[in-house]
Amino acid sequence: MVPKTIIFIHLLAAMIWTGGHLILALGFLPRALKKNNFSIIAQFEERYEKIGIPSLLILVVTGIYMAAVYAPSFFDWDLDDHYTRHIALKLLLLLLITVGLAIHARFFLIPKKKLRPLAWHIIGVTITAVLFVLVGFSARSGGIL
Repeated sequence: MVPKTIIFIHLLAAMIWTGGHLILALGFLPRALKKNNFSIIAQFEERYEKIGIPSLLILVVTGIYMAAVYAPSFFDWDLDDHYTRHIALKLLLLLLITVGLAIHARFFLIPKKKLRPLAWHIIGVTITAVLFVLVGFSARSGGIL
């Protein structure tokens, strides 16, 4: 019962994380770019971060739990193993893309209110969030990757 509850919590957090970024990229970003108004993005982020960041943290914690349950030999780095391959891909998406873009945006783009470069970051994180869902679906459905 516990693993299924953890999967459900993971899915709820993924809906918040991915859905929030889709709303930002498809709903708010075009208007901000059209009006050249950085504050549209800043106002969305101010509200979304209160649920987005906790959702990301829940995704990381529940993801680690599920990796321990479904791929206990993950640290053997046996990429022939279905779950290990998917977990490794999720780690790459998280550490290289999501965290990298977030750090760059937070320290270099947001303080200077650089809307156009930030737009590329928003698109990148949104695509990455959708890829997270795709990889998770692939892992649970028997593999499409």
